[in-house]
Amino acid sequence: MRAALDAVDAGLLVRRALAAPPIAQALRDASAVHVVAAGKAASVMLEACVASGASTRSLLGIGPQGSPPAPAGTEWHTAGHPLPNDGSVEGARRAVAVAAGLGPDELLLVLLSGGGSALMSLPADGVTLAEKQGTIRRLLETGADIYELNTVRKHLSAIKGGLLAAAAGGRTLTLAVSDVVGDDLSVIASGPTVPDPSTFADALAVLARHGGEHAFPPSVAARLRAGAAGALPETPGPGDPRLARARAEVIGPQRGAIRGAREAAEKLGYAVHVVSEPVTGEARVAAVAHVAQVTGIVGVVPRLTRPACVVAAGETTVTVTGRGKGGRNQEFTFAAARALEALGAGAGTIAVASVGTDGIDGPTDAAGAIGDSTTFARARAAGIADPDAYLQDNNTYAFFDRLGDLIKTGPTRTNVGDIQVVLVG
Repeated sequence: MRAALDAVDAGLLVRRALAAPPIAQALRDASAVHVVAAGKAASVMLEACVASGASTRSLLGIGPQGSPPAPAGTEWHTAGHPLPNDGSVEGARRAVAVAAGLGPDELLLVLLSGGGSALMSLPADGVTLAEKQGTIRRLLETGADIYELNTVRKHLSAIKGGLLAAAAGGRTLTLAVSDVVGDDLSVIASGPTVPDPSTFADALAVLARHGGEHAFPPSVAARLRAGAAGALPETPGPGDPRLARARAEVIGPQRGAIRGAREAAEKLGYAVHVVSEPVTGEARVAAVAHVAQVTGIVGVVPRLTRPACVVAAGETTVTVTGRGKGGRNQEFTFAAARALEALGAGAGTIAVASVGTDGIDGPTDAAGAIGDSTTFARARAAGIADPDAYLQDNNTYAFFDRLGDLIKTGPTRTNVGDIQVVLVG
């Protein structure tokens, strides 16, 4: 897991990208370079940009509480995550102002990382910050995935869905560390500088799947209805001339962590199999399916002699019904350990871990957890009479904390989704 996190270090990825000839040339060609960094790795990416020797006119950073110090001269805005706050709004407003103030030969370098959707947030006219917070909270609690969340976000925003690049007076170049399954630039940080293929009608459909329009603030539903009816302009879509001078690329793919884990496992002598399909869906359901898939792989792939390592990545969701504390990786590990126990002693020694690459799983200080086929026997020995009650109350943090099986890395200042590692034998 540590090797997986090291492989997606945001600072290293920025330094490598800025040294690439096409990007280095683009920076040299600009009469001035202004930098906007938004996301959990904003300060780290800004530091790497400055350390690379790039000549910059201004630096704007928007990141979470507890971020490392940004480089000297940075205009820094401490913002909210997973829900936006006043800092998110002020930072986003300044980003739009910087873009709008560009000269025709100037360049806006946009550095994006995980969490950018909440951290850089500018509600559209007619929607308040509180109403946007309520909408996102509802979608999170009902298990909306990142594509659904960001479809709604883009249509309640004055900066997302290509609108930052559309406001730019010069060129934009975006370098993104992906936290999205599939590395879709229109979804990473809700795509502030790239065309948006989604529509107001798509956003309305997300509301319908998560409780209906009545479950959301009236102004939100009204805006989406108006947009779907054609009364409001859609976000800039593919081919929009306002984005003709915008370029973007992913410098840290969501599956980059897999490469780091695979290489470390091979060095340790494991036969490694990488699962190509992303791990998605409700965490506790996806975990059971994943254990079944892993045990099937180990049984049918000839090269997977013991010990074997199966590596996967993705991003699951949690539908919150309880009042406890936990996160999707902790719920995934809990359900996976339960499935391992059900296999019985004949399955041999199997361990599973699931970790959020940002080092923060849900509203906790853990990145995830580790479990194995003895997890529940150890829980009962520790006096936990009804382990499943912890899952039902979304309280898996307390469960793994009692066992000493939480994985705590501290914030990594990057985010490329979640990674799962299973070791067999």
